[in-house]
Amino acid sequence: MTWHAKLDIQYKLEDDKTVARYERVGPLQVLQSLYPEGNAVCHNVLVHPPGGLVGGDTLDINVNVAPQAHGLITTPGATRFYKSLGETAIQRTIAKVQTQGRLEWLPLEAIAYNACLAENQCIFQLEEGAEMMGWDVTALGLPNAVRPFELGSFTQHIELPGIWLERGKIEAKDQLLLNSPIGLAGQRCIGSLFFVSGTALQRDRVALALAAARKVLDAHSLKATAGATSPNDHVVVVRVLAPMVEPVMDLMRLIWSTWRQDLWQLKAVAPRIWSM
Repeated sequence: MTWHAKLDIQYKLEDDKTVARYERVGPLQVLQSLYPEGNAVCHNVLVHPPGGLVGGDTLDINVNVAPQAHGLITTPGATRFYKSLGETAIQRTIAKVQTQGRLEWLPLEAIAYNACLAENQCIFQLEEGAEMMGWDVTALGLPNAVRPFELGSFTQHIELPGIWLERGKIEAKDQLLLNSPIGLAGQRCIGSLFFVSGTALQRDRVALALAAARKVLDAHSLKATAGATSPNDHVVVVRVLAPMVEPVMDLMRLIWSTWRQDLWQLKAVAPRIWSM
């Protein structure tokens, strides 16, 4: 049996407080809103009780951030794409951030289990003056459990329509892609951290974001397999390869913390769920 779950989250600023309201269909829900850094920023944890997707399942997540509102979304655990018998499992996130709104999209990793057929789509639509930070981390198989990714495929899609598109399909049998020096070089975890704006960024902010990221990278164990760049004047992105998830998440959180301070003048207040 497969399912199609839907979740719509709306963030609005009401009396100087960001309030989250949501509607859902199926096994996808939001935990209680938390305000660990005051009323301006609303923290939410997105929960999928079944814990994973099989072939034919679809999760649709729609986020709308109203002007001046600021939402932060994370998850309590990994999104797991399990073995498929022929159909594709899809997780599709569409986020719209209106003028002067802010969004932080910080889910834990997606795991591509052996023999999965999966697609993870993230589409972000930002109006003038809107900004967001987000990341996307994918683990191929379970190396520590000696359960490698040997069959199936995983498609990753990150898009700012008309501005930036990263889309790649990883076939488990494509050894050139997985193991060659110009591919993943034997690494099994891929991460992207991005700061994006609906308005073209000023050069000094791009330079600040790049310098902050590179300072963290230079002191990190993954510095040889990570890099920061700005593909256009709306986007700054850090990309990283590693043998497993934990060092990637550590690096992402360090740079996110620095960017929050430097670009938004906000102290990095980690979601409570990360310490549980």
